[in-house]
Amino acid sequence: MAYPEPLETLVAAFERFPGVGRRSAERMAFHVLRDPTSRDLARAIERALSLTRRCSRCCNVADDDPCAICADLKRDASVVCVVEEPRHVAAIERTGAFRGGYHVLMGAYNPADGTEERHLTIQRLVDRVRESDVREVILGTDPDSEGEATALLVLEALESVGNPKLITTRLARGLPAGGAIEYLHKGVLEDALNDRRPVRGRRRPSSS
Repeated sequence: MAYPEPLETLVAAFERFPGVGRRSAERMAFHVLRDPTSRDLARAIERALSLTRRCSRCCNVADDDPCAICADLKRDASVVCVVEEPRHVAAIERTGAFRGGYHVLMGAYNPADGTEERHLTIQRLVDRVRESDVREVILGTDPDSEGEATALLVLEALESVGNPKLITTRLARGLPAGGAIEYLHKGVLEDALNDRRPVRGRRRPSSS
């Protein structure tokens, strides 16, 4: 027997979340029915949707524009760490080892998953480098295949700026291959930031 329409709609809504299948969606829906505080979730979602915005400078999530990091005059705005997601900013900030700025790409290059170069904020980064006194860009993408492909796209885009004084570095290989930045130990991220090194672009393989 099918669930009542309102419950079925709730299950379908949970199924739209990444990594959530039918069974997990059903469990969450029934938990909502059992928990009298579940209405708080609806209010929290509505509040996040209405009050959260993107920083016009770094594209990170924020409640003000510019965000608190970009507005902090004590940080070194000439050094920018490029990361895939806002949660990566939070992970690096927890180390206390970095006092520069950030640029959030809002994803990683993964055509198989529907994320193309045009979906990322690479052009916003290029414009920022052209229009400001950025002297170093740190490639802080995940050390997996998608992160490496994304870093290469960013590197190629930055090389098109034609600024010989711009230094591009990559987080050191203290990061485990295949890992995700937000799950790494604080010390691993500190070592990776302190041991970053310059990188050079590579030609893309010919399709012919």
